[in-house]
Amino acid sequence: MVSKTEARETVLLATKEPEYNSRLSNEDIPLLNEVDGLHRRLSNRQIQWIAIGGSIGTGLFVSIGWGLIEGGPGSLLLGFTLYCGLLALVNSCMAEMTCFMPVVGGWVPMGSKWVNEAYGFMAGWNFFLYEAVLIPFEISALNLVLTYWRDDIPVAAVVAACAVLYGVINLFAVRAYGESEFWLSSGKVVLIFMLFFFTFITMVGGNPNHDAYGFRYWKTPGSFATNMHTGALGRFEGFLGAFFQASFTCVGPEYVAMVAGEAVYPRKTIKAAFKTMYWRFGIFFILGALCVGIVLPYNDPTLNEILSTEGAGTGASSPYVIAMQNMGISVLPDLTNALMITSIFSAGNSYVYCATRTLYSLSVNSHAPRFLQKTTKSGVPIYCFCVTMIFTLLSFLSVGRSASEGVIWLANITQAAQLLDYIFMCTTYIFFYHALKAQNIPRSGPGSPLVYRGWWQPWTAWIGLGLMSLTLGGYGYTTFYKFDIGTFFTYYAMCFICIILFFGFMFGKGTKFVKSTEADLVWERPQIDEYERGIEVPEGVWEELLGIVRRRIGNGRSSERAGERGMEKVKV
Repeated sequence: MVSKTEARETVLLATKEPEYNSRLSNEDIPLLNEVDGLHRRLSNRQIQWIAIGGSIGTGLFVSIGWGLIEGGPGSLLLGFTLYCGLLALVNSCMAEMTCFMPVVGGWVPMGSKWVNEAYGFMAGWNFFLYEAVLIPFEISALNLVLTYWRDDIPVAAVVAACAVLYGVINLFAVRAYGESEFWLSSGKVVLIFMLFFFTFITMVGGNPNHDAYGFRYWKTPGSFATNMHTGALGRFEGFLGAFFQASFTCVGPEYVAMVAGEAVYPRKTIKAAFKTMYWRFGIFFILGALCVGIVLPYNDPTLNEILSTEGAGTGASSPYVIAMQNMGISVLPDLTNALMITSIFSAGNSYVYCATRTLYSLSVNSHAPRFLQKTTKSGVPIYCFCVTMIFTLLSFLSVGRSASEGVIWLANITQAAQLLDYIFMCTTYIFFYHALKAQNIPRSGPGSPLVYRGWWQPWTAWIGLGLMSLTLGGYGYTTFYKFDIGTFFTYYAMCFICIILFFGFMFGKGTKFVKSTEADLVWERPQIDEYERGIEVPEGVWEELLGIVRRRIGNGRSSERAGERGMEKVKV
């Protein structure tokens, strides 16, 4: 058996010896079709659509209305554009690390290996709680969206149905999860492009009133709304409202990183997913914010009344649905709401997957009970899944109290955890960057082990870290106008929880920060290299989709020919 030190020396010789893995036997480096009990079964197209499924949820279609009424269309567009720019900085960091080391748990175990074991412990539990709490958030939102048609649907029945469906999808092999998420996410893509076409067609006059309204609402009532105060301060606070709404709505890098441990040929498929993330930011989020500001004015009485009384959870509060009703368009609002339900269900499905894998990663790294490492034959962490599904019970908050209050309460708590995730990613990258430099591992050139190189590093990471920290510190600023300790902890509870987790683990276990010269940059690289060398390079997304279509057509023709032969036998 090769020791860890010898393995490190072997990997670092990659710049001089391309065939360095020949020094390691098959006993030392097993093929990673199975990694830590999980299976590499997610194809290129499934990964791309999982990234879409996790990044598009309730916020883009419903909650975005809050950003419109608080900031107006101009602030909404600026806020989403600025925040997507910040998220692009994080994506650049996360892409480089994940493509270099596509391991189970994404960036969570990287914090333990390259920063401090306590840091990985804190980051892992923060992300698990974030994903797990988002599951009841999406189920509560689903309940509210269903009230668009009728308000007597039993909440408990919807919660139970969602739990059963999530169980059926996630308890099969990871390939089954990937396939289900592919089709669910396809519904999201159909919905968002349908809304884009609706915006363009109606703004140029393609509506029942033949009113080419264009950018009318940018002039009347105006591009920038005031919030909390009047004048310039009010307009700035309106921008902050839109910006903080963007910080809740726009996500993405964490979901690509989380599937890296179960991706086929990860360094190709994960790299492609990260590279297309920038296009998703522009098309889905920035263009989506522009469309919302076009179809509806920020002072629309219906939007303001629904948000002030029912909250941003009901399908009737969607700016798109309200705009359709204002124009007298029928059927389309029902179709939008129906597709919105599949979108919300898909987001919850992604959260179940990510929470389960995060808890499993924590267990593998001895940061959670060992019994959670139990997996089924198909590679599903069964006990981690059971623990995750307990969080669905929080959805019953909607039974005994206002459902909108429950949704807002859960959203505020998870928003801090989401921002903390991006801060952890940037911090981990800074340690990773300095470790590469200290160990004389080149970032570019023929001998570089980096499959993806983030641009303008490490300044990209430092800027992302600083601006995300400012966003976290300021997003609950309204609580200080009329201070209420309950509301304050709703916004910042996760910050205090993370501080307790970090220092509690560090002092309890006596962990120290990892020196750059001692950071483990070998880790699972030899196994991953050997695995990728033993399989064929997968097809691109569109090649894979075209192949599926060809096979379906071929199977259809084969069935038709078989039927014709059967008819000939009958005639004989």
